[in-house]
Amino acid sequence: MGFFIEVLTGGLLAGVLYSLVALGFVLIFKASGVFNFAQGAMVLTAALALVRSLEVMQGKWGWPFGVALVAAFAFAGAVMAVVAWGVERLVLRKLVNQEGIILFMATIGVTFFIEGLAQTVFGSDVYPLHIGLPKEPMFILEAVFDGGVLVNQLDVWAGVIAGLLVAALAVFFQRTRVGRALRAVADDHAAAQSVGIPLNQIWFIVWLVAGLVALVAGVVWGSKLGVQFSLSLVALKALPVVILGGLTSVPGAIIGGLIIGAGEKLAEVYVGPSMGGGIEIWFAYVLALAFLLVRPQGLFGEKIIERV
Repeated sequence: MGFFIEVLTGGLLAGVLYSLVALGFVLIFKASGVFNFAQGAMVLTAALALVRSLEVMQGKWGWPFGVALVAAFAFAGAVMAVVAWGVERLVLRKLVNQEGIILFMATIGVTFFIEGLAQTVFGSDVYPLHIGLPKEPMFILEAVFDGGVLVNQLDVWAGVIAGLLVAALAVFFQRTRVGRALRAVADDHAAAQSVGIPLNQIWFIVWLVAGLVALVAGVVWGSKLGVQFSLSLVALKALPVVILGGLTSVPGAIIGGLIIGAGEKLAEVYVGPSMGGGIEIWFAYVLALAFLLVRPQGLFGEKIIERV
């Protein structure tokens, strides 16, 4: 039983990491109806901006670690604000009222542009990121199970950070004027514009919020794997999460991540040996496909009905 709990816990904590990236997809789709294929590139850009600025401030300029870390976060946040402004001003503003597929293709172009520009400016090597989060494994529940349950401290911290982030987003959407404006735009663009809500300003804000979420995801994933190009591919792992949880649901991104993370770990450990292993690589996509067949809107997504 202790081993099962250990595998399940590891899967749930891995699922939280997927959820951090999936949140970026949900935020932009919920507020603008655009499926943002560039979310993975935004994670890479945010992490590169933070790790390279931290190197300069701490290594070359000799700033104390705490001061350099705060300044690096501020710099990376400013970079994501520039990205949000550029996407809104140079791409989305010119595509208002275009079909969804055109906006989707535009985000694919944005993906390659951001990836290339970020690596040109900040470099394309593998950069280790240390922000003070503990990474050593530890044993818990030793009094309950013989030998205890092994968990990674970094994954536990990722779970705490994701929980705080979701709580902050919930307050932002429910309690603030800007959050209510975002929800109004999500419900009906034309109606929101008719009551004076500026669509372009809302798009900038939602891309900025998604950029800050990408910064958090980039820091956690970068601390785990190092900041490198493969971070942009993390978005592919988050796609089954948003399909499962629903493209319009913030809680769905969290629940979907937990199901995907736990499911793939349990399948790999308990079913993998009888199938030659490697289930973890494709399990999430097969599960998402099965959900698409029976519930296309996901567990918590809204069923969109178009009358013609």
